[in-house]
Amino acid sequence: MLLSFIVHTYSLRYWFPATVMLGTAPAYILSWWVWRLCSTVLPLRLYHKLDDRLYCVYQSMVLFFFENYTGVEIVIYGDIPKKKENVVYLSNHQCTADWIIADMLAIRQDALGHVRYVLKDGLKWLPLYGWYFSQHGGVYVKRSAKFEEQAMKKKLITQAEAGTPMYLVIFPEGTRYNPELKNVISSSQEFASKEGLALLKHTLTPRMKASHVAIEAMKDHLDAVYDVTVAYEGTLDSAGRRLPAPTMPEFLCKECPRVHIHFERVAMKEVPLEPLFFRRWLHERFEIKDRLLTSFYESDDAQQRSRFPGEGRRSALSIAKTLPSMIVLGGLTVPLLLTESGRSLYVRTWVYGTLLGWLWMNVSP
Repeated sequence: MLLSFIVHTYSLRYWFPATVMLGTAPAYILSWWVWRLCSTVLPLRLYHKLDDRLYCVYQSMVLFFFENYTGVEIVIYGDIPKKKENVVYLSNHQCTADWIIADMLAIRQDALGHVRYVLKDGLKWLPLYGWYFSQHGGVYVKRSAKFEEQAMKKKLITQAEAGTPMYLVIFPEGTRYNPELKNVISSSQEFASKEGLALLKHTLTPRMKASHVAIEAMKDHLDAVYDVTVAYEGTLDSAGRRLPAPTMPEFLCKECPRVHIHFERVAMKEVPLEPLFFRRWLHERFEIKDRLLTSFYESDDAQQRSRFPGEGRRSALSIAKTLPSMIVLGGLTVPLLLTESGRSLYVRTWVYGTLLGWLWMNVSP
């Protein structure tokens, strides 16, 4: 009985926030549809401005759970600019929680509503979320030969010309690094060797297409590239071997005590746009990441393990930035669930919102 209680208590750590985050989605989408219909006669820039604000509200609620609720400690190495900028955010990729790390940095610049993602194509089929990420400015891409360069370039140029604030998150590795997937790592290293690139141990070989298209298409709109390296504390076993990074459920279950984030701002004038030079530049950025992660996981000095070189600064997120969003979205959701007609509208929003979103993505140019 005690074991059962412990198991149920542990599972509630995940199910409670997951239920709230998913449960408030229909109320959020209904609010967005109301604004979308009202804004049809308004300038597009005004629509995007409030859409960014609505997105900030929802993502702030998400961060309430991933940061305030879990109590995770964020340690930042480097100086995050205080003012908002138009940027491409390049990071190593280990787990689903990586998406949240981008939000954690963006909210510290008051740029959370400007976050947009480059996502793999299959994620567009996520109910509600899939098409919403796209209309918010995200880009879905296919891998290798199926990569639709012109479609991505057209969408980003359109947003840049419209003056859309941009915090575009890209994971150039294309898939997650998992130390247990030896075949993926060896395949990545074989590709690097074939291309005459340095072999990487703690990241996969970055693929340049999406990053290059994004930076080249928005070169006159962007202020900088944010080079971000992330490591999750608690991912070393007793023998010193690297373990997989925490999944979102594990993160919400408070299995990650501390996240280390190495941040470097690269001015646009330092980024080469010619494809051959860009490819070398991007790989060199990942060589730097690999050295940082090697120090984090393998430093001979035990005091330097599980931290990046240099001075790290603890950065706490004020609950005043996140709790109001949860209260607002909860206040919109609860009335829907208290009446039969509200519950019916709630379900229909999930179903029809998803179907209309899928239809919209498949017929829009």
